[in-house]
Amino acid sequence: MDSLAAGFWGAFFGTATLMLLAALAVFLRSQRRVALMAGLSAMVSAAFVAAYLGWFPVAGAAEARVLAHVAIVAATTLSLMLLSLLGLLRQAGAARRVATGLALLGAAVIGAGWLLDAGQALALSSVVAIGVGSVMLVVALRSALRGDRLAWTSVSGVSFMLIAVAGLSWIAMDRGAPWPVHAASALAGMAYLSVMALALWTRYSYLLELAEVMAHGPSYDPVTRMRSHSETGQLVGDVFFRRDGEARPIGVLAICVSNLYALENLHGRAAFNHALFVCAGRLRRCVPQAVEMGRLGDDGFLLLVRTTSDLTELRALARHIRDRLVRPVSLSTGSEPARLEAGGTAWVAEIGIGVLATSTGVRPSQAVTTARAMARTAWTYPSRLAFYDAQAGRIAELTTQPGSLVPGT
Repeated sequence: MDSLAAGFWGAFFGTATLMLLAALAVFLRSQRRVALMAGLSAMVSAAFVAAYLGWFPVAGAAEARVLAHVAIVAATTLSLMLLSLLGLLRQAGAARRVATGLALLGAAVIGAGWLLDAGQALALSSVVAIGVGSVMLVVALRSALRGDRLAWTSVSGVSFMLIAVAGLSWIAMDRGAPWPVHAASALAGMAYLSVMALALWTRYSYLLELAEVMAHGPSYDPVTRMRSHSETGQLVGDVFFRRDGEARPIGVLAICVSNLYALENLHGRAAFNHALFVCAGRLRRCVPQAVEMGRLGDDGFLLLVRTTSDLTELRALARHIRDRLVRPVSLSTGSEPARLEAGGTAWVAEIGIGVLATSTGVRPSQAVTTARAMARTAWTYPSRLAFYDAQAGRIAELTTQPGSLVPGT
């Protein structure tokens, strides 16, 4: 290996070392599952590269046999970690089936390799490793298309991994491979580690935030990362009382979750906090930037649309919010760090949304109280949407088609 190729591989092992040190730091913060995944990703990747570069103290046919085994072990281990990162192994039964299937596949490939000569066994293991990586790419892509933002990061990471494995397979079968092959493989390996480190950091930061949620409860701002109750009151006052001339039209949406307290009674305060945390996160991601958001009691949210009071547009936004918030979620039932990712119970938010088209000429307390009353009345409607029917003089169900305020998804 010439000095240029050695430099690229030195950068790769430096990246793996940094990732391992970061995993140790995470481990010290008690997030052991994330630390284990990060540390294993770094060590397995480094061991795979070292083996394929010929740095193990074996040669000839024995080296090819070792590489064949390393390829299968690395492919199955990294596949399990990717599936865990995507949240596809939360159910114990599914995790056992996937782990058993990958173990049987690895054993079958290793057994078949011993029926072939050493070079053929290495080629078989490399092809299977690339095949397993391709399957993981499809799995990550499907998760991404279903709306999992973290899966898009995994798609790019697995793509880089496949490039690195293909290049290293070339190097293992031809020790005289030109330096551009080494460079491309090393750069792809560094990109894979960097992308997976980013994905794991996203998961780690989520768990840190979730740990704060479990500790402090729904009145503490990090639970929702929204305005606190007092700040929401200040927001309402600013919107309604700071007028430039005449009263302006405004839209008010109140969202109330009816089954939060039942969840708390069944599974404890930690599950209540987690559910509120998830609802707030989904709400932040689906609401347009022009809409102001805040807390509304312990079980709801208040949205103020400064730019319109058109009922059609408000209805469109309300329907979009409803569709996002009622997606099922697996909640934690304990606040211990080791249990944050272990879904303790499946839960679906039962929400009501009150849609009020009004103006800044009304009293803010009246607008908020009316919207909240409509949201609670909406619990009884199939659409879960309610508005004030001026002609009938009462709260009624809002059922017509959405308009244009829904943000792009």
